[in-house]
Amino acid sequence: MSETPAVWPAPSPTLYGTRHSVSSGHCLASAAAFAILEAGGNAVDAWITALRDYGTLSFADAAMRLAADGFAVFPLLADGIAKRQAGYRRWPANEAIYLPDGRPPIVGERFVQTDLARAIRLMIDAEATSGGYLAADDLAEFRSRDEPVVSVRRRDVTIVTCGAWCQGPILSEALAIVEKHGIEGMAHNSADYIHTVTEALKGAFADREHHYGDPAFVEVPLERMLGEEHIAARAAAIDPARAVDGLPPSPIGGSRPLPDAISADGVRRIGEGGTSYVFVVDRWGNAFSATPSDGASTAPVIPGTGIVPSLRGLQSRPDPAHPSGVAPGKRPRLTPDPAIAVRDDGSVMPFGCPGGDMQVQAMLQVFLNVFHFGMDPQEAVDAPRFSTWSFPDSFAPFDCLAAHVFLEDRFDEDVYADLVARGHDERCWPAYTRDAAAVEAVYRNAPTGFLESAADPRQPAQAVVS
Repeated sequence: MSETPAVWPAPSPTLYGTRHSVSSGHCLASAAAFAILEAGGNAVDAWITALRDYGTLSFADAAMRLAADGFAVFPLLADGIAKRQAGYRRWPANEAIYLPDGRPPIVGERFVQTDLARAIRLMIDAEATSGGYLAADDLAEFRSRDEPVVSVRRRDVTIVTCGAWCQGPILSEALAIVEKHGIEGMAHNSADYIHTVTEALKGAFADREHHYGDPAFVEVPLERMLGEEHIAARAAAIDPARAVDGLPPSPIGGSRPLPDAISADGVRRIGEGGTSYVFVVDRWGNAFSATPSDGASTAPVIPGTGIVPSLRGLQSRPDPAHPSGVAPGKRPRLTPDPAIAVRDDGSVMPFGCPGGDMQVQAMLQVFLNVFHFGMDPQEAVDAPRFSTWSFPDSFAPFDCLAAHVFLEDRFDEDVYADLVARGHDERCWPAYTRDAAAVEAVYRNAPTGFLESAADPRQPAQAVVS
């Protein structure tokens, strides 16, 4: 596990608006999306397939301007490139973009992507002329699929996630296990609460490891895993006094062997760090939630384009017998998992974050902060976080950290000792760290008509409302 210095924490109040709202992991992305809304666009106008089916504007050129004109390097970008510079140096095209002058960029310098700007201009021109270098036949085999969502109710809220081709259903399952076990009477971020949520997450992560994969290739018993009998069994297996070492066994179809556990000190990779998140809620009530993700330190830039082909093959297991094992045409089991919570009164909360295997953990905590503990969105996002790593990492080489629990350095002192006494291998993060993910959320409050928007101080995120 890496530790990112807490250089952005300046928690802000929840922002209120009545027309539309956007929040993302960086202020420039939020500004670009907000400009689309102000120009009359709707909540899906920045996403190609959704744009085609539901949007109201043509391909926007905000990204081209940012690529051509550049933007000021910010601490998260500078730190990330410096950590991953060995990867960028593997390919000349990557090095030319990300290591200009042969070194990582410095905070405050202008970061320009000339080749990417040129490629985006070609796309804009092709759209305008209905032409381009790729004919329809070139892409005939590919489709962005419209797939059913996974919906789980928690009292008066329905939480909607993507399917088992990503880790989205873990959020639904862990929430159901927590609800079944019960956290009534537990103080927020007390040792009892942290232990219960952590053990619930272990159960959900166990089901991910043993069963999740591309549903087009794998029979995923998702209905059983989210069914009352399985949720009750997972909840009953939580020992209030003792942590499970590793992952609990699977009650459905048996368990797969797990890799040997290692210490966090022996983790063998630096995360790619290429994930972002954006939500948009527009004046018509449309809500959009997306977690785009890919990086450039573990895959080559196509020379002259500034574009990186997807590196998500890193998340396919080399064993083809594994549910997420590699196979021709098969999607890897991805980590990005945007979500939307819908309340019976018509209120809506799109939310999500970057963070690999931390995503669902941070999102679960923010959801409970809002809907169980009654926090406003910004308070819910700012609250200190904890995490478990008792499962094989989603990225090669799939390290497993057994009983490790990481906590931001803002909990009561007695909490740490209590968790250790229950068998957790407690580790401490800085007070605010992007390793704990960076959740963006907006609550469209139907009774009041307000948009209550939050941005995570763990990265240079920005919420904008109108």
